[in-house]
Amino acid sequence: MTWDHVFLIISGIPRTIIVTVLSLAVGMLLGFPIMLMRIAPLSPVRVAATVLIAVVRSVPPVVWVFMVFFGVGADVVDVSPFTAAVISFGLISAVNMAEIYRGGLIAIPLGHHEAAIALNLSRWHHFRDVTLPQMFVVSLPAIATYAVGLLKDTSIASTIGLQELSFQGRYVTDMTYKGFEALVVVGACYIVISLPIAWLSRNLGEMLKRRVAR
Repeated sequence: MTWDHVFLIISGIPRTIIVTVLSLAVGMLLGFPIMLMRIAPLSPVRVAATVLIAVVRSVPPVVWVFMVFFGVGADVVDVSPFTAAVISFGLISAVNMAEIYRGGLIAIPLGHHEAAIALNLSRWHHFRDVTLPQMFVVSLPAIATYAVGLLKDTSIASTIGLQELSFQGRYVTDMTYKGFEALVVVGACYIVISLPIAWLSRNLGEMLKRRVAR
């Protein structure tokens, strides 16, 4: 395997990162209202959110990718592999982020809420200044862990023709018949991408803890 083949594999990294970032962004945005539904006082709303989360998490990601690309893409509107990947992983991210947010919310000490009430804070200020910052700080390690898992799950999109990292590795394997070498390069690329995520989450978490503690 030559350096040209290595560079061909590396050329799939931008698509892998873009799909991961967009899917996680969609999940972080949609996960919040789903979390609010999950803890809503009305039981029908809670049940609907619980069922949604259970259904989405029970179906393997590859099935969601196929349903969006071959189902929606073939029968409703034309969907590119990139769009299908972002929609599929965004949906999966949304329900997982909802549970991560809920876990972060539950982890906030009850005394902090009581202190906010004692200070006569409005509901909005209570949520903005007490609940939201602490929920995010507590959730950050789980979000980082999920982001790394999502990064690896995006390799599933290679099955619908998205030319991301795994797709390029398989393409080079078919060209050179040197699958082990190609897969080593692919694995090394995933490691190189994953390490900065862990480093960033650790440092961001420490910074947010100091800001919340003020």
